[in-house]
Order: sequence, then structure tokens, then C-alpha cells
Amino acid sequence: MAALAPAPLFTGSDWDFSLINRIYETIEPIALQEMKLNIYPNQIEIISAEQMLDAYSSIGMPLFYKHWSFGKQFVTNEMLYRKGLRGLAYELVINSDPCINYLMQENSATMQTLVIAHAAFGHNHFFKNNYVFRQWTDAEGILDYLEFAKRYIAQCEERYGQLAVERVLDAAHALMNQGVHRYPRVRPRDMKAEAEREAERQAYRDRIYDDLWRTVPVGAKAAAVPSDERRAALGLPQENILYFLEKTGPRLESWQREILRIVRLIAQYFYPQRQTKAMNEGCATYTHYRIMTILHDRGWITDGAFMEFIQSHTNVVYQPTFDSGHFSGFNPYSLGFGIMSDIERICMDPSQEDRDWFGDIAGSRDPVEVLKDIWANYRDESFVSQFLSPHLIRQWRLFHLLDRESESELRVEAIHDERGYRRIRRALAREYDIARQEPDIQVVDVDLAGDRTLMLEHIVTDGVVLDASDAAMVLQSLANLWGYEVALSEVDAENRKELKNHRCQPQPGWIG
Repeated sequence: MAALAPAPLFTGSDWDFSLINRIYETIEPIALQEMKLNIYPNQIEIISAEQMLDAYSSIGMPLFYKHWSFGKQFVTNEMLYRKGLRGLAYELVINSDPCINYLMQENSATMQTLVIAHAAFGHNHFFKNNYVFRQWTDAEGILDYLEFAKRYIAQCEERYGQLAVERVLDAAHALMNQGVHRYPRVRPRDMKAEAEREAERQAYRDRIYDDLWRTVPVGAKAAAVPSDERRAALGLPQENILYFLEKTGPRLESWQREILRIVRLIAQYFYPQRQTKAMNEGCATYTHYRIMTILHDRGWITDGAFMEFIQSHTNVVYQPTFDSGHFSGFNPYSLGFGIMSDIERICMDPSQEDRDWFGDIAGSRDPVEVLKDIWANYRDESFVSQFLSPHLIRQWRLFHLLDRESESELRVEAIHDERGYRRIRRALAREYDIARQEPDIQVVDVDLAGDRTLMLEHIVTDGVVLDASDAAMVLQSLANLWGYEVALSEVDAENRKELKNHRCQPQPGWIG
């Protein structure tokens, strides 16, 4: 049994850097030796409210290239914060090696203790161990790559003009969510090596450049290639549209291709976070709750500090009911922490129902090891579909509403009873399926020897077609990058019937 503290770490709300260090050194053995968490080395930085707003604007990264949209985000967030309409996060954590943790200087000593447990150990462990992050991200190289990206885009602005670079970035940002590989093909990219490879590519282009090539006449059109051979040679269908443009775009310059590569590699870096929001926040919340409870039990924090923590924790995991004006879906903190706390109950004090549903973990008496296995091997969709228990479904009074366009009334499809448990769990899990959250749009064909029209297909599920105005704006960005006409067909997933068709021509003089 661990020894009790000789005295609390602090008794008021004030803190200094030596106290932050003592707090970290007290939490570390609990996290690493007792919970046996596996983390990257931590780097803790204290930042002001304005620095936090700046981090918000550049999607939470410590350094980033310049773009007008980041300034717009900064002004919007600052205005809402100054007017008291929006609060700021107590912390921000970067999936990097070392793991960078930003702590707000306005936090009290209790809140600094909480966020160190939450971010420096909870999020950190999840980033390092979850399989989605291991497949897709290079924590060691991301900061070096961002430094390269910032420097490269600044150099492009000096050489080609700010407007030209801004247009490419605008178009690439519009296609960012369609700029990721959704299925593992190769091991995670070495981000530091990516920057080195671009330097080698540029040096090679400079060596072989000869201005005489501009005077060579264009030859006759190449012979037509059968469509099957053409698609196979181009690797079609292709769901990563930015990748296809980077490799195949007929009118893109080398620097424009490199900017597309930068945007899509950064989009790929953030792809795991979109799949694990509830699990990531649940892991960090469960970790901070367990560590703060241990600190209180052993006398490291006072009753007053623990009450301050409980109030903050309760606000974080608050879940409005469906009939509340504040309801806007499931709070990821509440959902993740709730299921993980229920897993702890199942491991320690299972009912017969728990043994029937979760026979492999019920009564195991080691909830942290069970949770560590779950944190490593699941994402939100599979986590909910496997571990949302009948006990929680009853406690939360969950039910499933069916809302069909063809029917004039809503229908209660399942309630929290024996017949409805699996249907509710399956329906909730589908809400976290990223394949259902984002449209399935793929490049399906292009005749490079013909009119070069780029043909895409949107596979429509549940009758949900693209918003016409949004589709028109994104297709304009795509057509501008491609340099020729773009055609998008929306096809029903069940019967392959075409539901809508969109076409767009590039803006004259935009590229080339």
C-alpha cells in the first residue's frame, strides 16, 4: 500500500513552476508504475489566453504555415471569448514525440493537476498505443514536417506570389477530407524524411532543367487506351482525391503538387482523431478521474481541491437529455467515460447479465489492464458496438428513433428493453462510423488522351445526397486544380441508379 502524503502539494489556487514540477513528479509514479501507462516523454508549456486562441486557429499545432482562414478563426474565437460567449480549453495536447502539453496560465493549482493527469498521461497514452494512431501517424517526425511545410509555403509565396499560393491552398483545404487514405496500404510515413525527399526532388529538377524544352512542338494525340486498361494504369477507383491530383493533375506545376502533398499528409495525420474522439477523451477523463481520486485518498490534495476537481469533472461529463434545449448529440467525454466506468464495474462487481454479455472480462478484477487493451485495439465505432452494456442503456434511458423522409411520423424503433439492447447499441455505433459521416466520393475514370474530363462517383447511402451549393463550390476547387471539366455522379448504393449529376468547368486563367 502506498504511503500517505506528509502534506498536501498545495492549499490555495496559486502555483509556480516548482509546484508544477512537484505535481508532475507525484502523478508520474501513479500513472507509470501503478496504472502502467505507456507514454511519450512529456514537454509541458504554460501559455496565455491569446496563445491558446492562436493555437485554436491553426488546428492546435505549435507551428503551421500561414493562411487567411487561420486569421479568420483567430478573430472569431477572440471576439466570442472577450464577450464571454465562449470559454477556452484548460489544456491542449499535441500527438508528437515528445508529447507537447499546453497548460493555461489562468488555471488554478487544482486545474493544473487535473490537466496534467488528463493530457500528459491520459491523452499521451492513447496517442502512443491506439492502433489507428500507430497505423497512420508519425509522432516523432510531425513537428519537423510542419516546420518544413511552413518554410516551403513561405518560399513559394516569395517565388510565385501570395495570391497564387493562396489559391492552391484554398482549393486543397476544400478537398482536405477527401485527401486521406482510409485503408492502410503502407507503414506510417516518416514525416522528417518527407521533407528531405522534397529537397532532393527540387535539386534534381534544377539539375535537369533545360529551357530548350519549351520550344519542342507538341506531338499528335496518343492512341486511345481501353477503359479497363486506363483505369488500372491510373490505380482507379481512387478515394484519395488530393493524392490523385498530386500524381496525375495534367496542368499542375511541381510546387503546386508539393502543396497538395503537404495538405493531404497533414489531413492524414488528423484522420485518426476523427475516428477516436469518444475513446480518446474517455481515456483521458478516466485517467484523470482515477489519478485525482488516488491523490485525494493519499492526502496529496485537500478536500477543497478535490471538490473543485469534482465540480469541473461533472461539468465536463454532463450529458443533456434528448428533450433539453442544450442537446446536440452525445458528449464524447460523457459517452467515453461512462462506458469505461461501466467496464470497471463489470470487471469488479458483475451481475449475471454482465457475465452473459461480457463473459471474457466480467469479474476479471483488473479493470485498468482490460481498458488498456481496449484503448489499444478499438476505435469509437467498434468500442460502442462491443462495450455499451444493457445496464448503461437502461441507466441512460436510450431509445432509437427512426426518421424516414417517406413517412410523415417518427417511429420508435427500439427502447431500453431485452429486445432493444442490441438494436440501440448497433444504431449508436453506426453514428461513429466515419464511412457514414463522410461522403464516399471516388475518382472512377479520366481519359488523359481525350477530353480529360475527370469523372467522380458519390455512393449514396440512406438516400443522403450532397448539398447542391456545397458540392458546387468544392467541385469548382477540384476543377481549378485539375484544369479541365469535372463530372460527379451520385449513385444509389443499393441499385446503382443515378440520382444526381454535377458538372463544373475550371475558372479561366486560374492555373497554368
